[in-house]
Amino acid sequence: MPKSPTKRRPRTVASLTDSALALFTENGFHATSISDIVERAGLTRGAFYSNYRDKEELFLALYDAHADRLLADLRAEAARLDPGEDLVDRLLAYTAERAEQERRWFLVSMEFTLHAARTPAVAELLGAHEERLVQAVAGVITETLARTELRPAVDAADGARLLIALFKGLSALRPVQGPQGLPGAEGLSRRLAPYLVRALTTADTPHPNHPNHPNHAEGTTER
Repeated sequence: MPKSPTKRRPRTVASLTDSALALFTENGFHATSISDIVERAGLTRGAFYSNYRDKEELFLALYDAHADRLLADLRAEAARLDPGEDLVDRLLAYTAERAEQERRWFLVSMEFTLHAARTPAVAELLGAHEERLVQAVAGVITETLARTELRPAVDAADGARLLIALFKGLSALRPVQGPQGLPGAEGLSRRLAPYLVRALTTADTPHPNHPNHPNHAEGTTER
């Protein structure tokens, strides 16, 4: 019995996104046509347009899928963080593990970011997806710091924006500098990470009415 359109759709979507990601990585966003995508996927243009309005909408689906994988990895790292463990070492180990994945994603995403910068309607759409990622990373930061003796010194969303900007910047260095420049980029992240964590967090201090607070006095109340 033939599969219904509903049952076929996940496979069709997976074929389209896999094809688009490969072609965007190899040839770039602008150089890849919808015809290229469906030909590589072994599908028809009708299959494309039954799932996406245009290449921009398909890219944003890829963006969300990448963001979801990133967030799942971040949450897994946060769950493995032991109380008292060096947050900087954990952060650096995580970024090193993702270096190759982020290099490939950089090739795909940077061209689209420039496209969005020149196209206000696309910029608005991309900005909404990026803000979703920022808020999710802010949630991971808040959850992670709750497991340590640190607390945010700045708004968690602002901290997330700064971390994402640094992550993107280091990803941009890797394909440009090549293998010989990679140690320099990694060394830079190792040198800067402690200052970044120090700037974004502060040692957790008990509430003024807590018995362990240095200014606590018996019988005092907060005013």
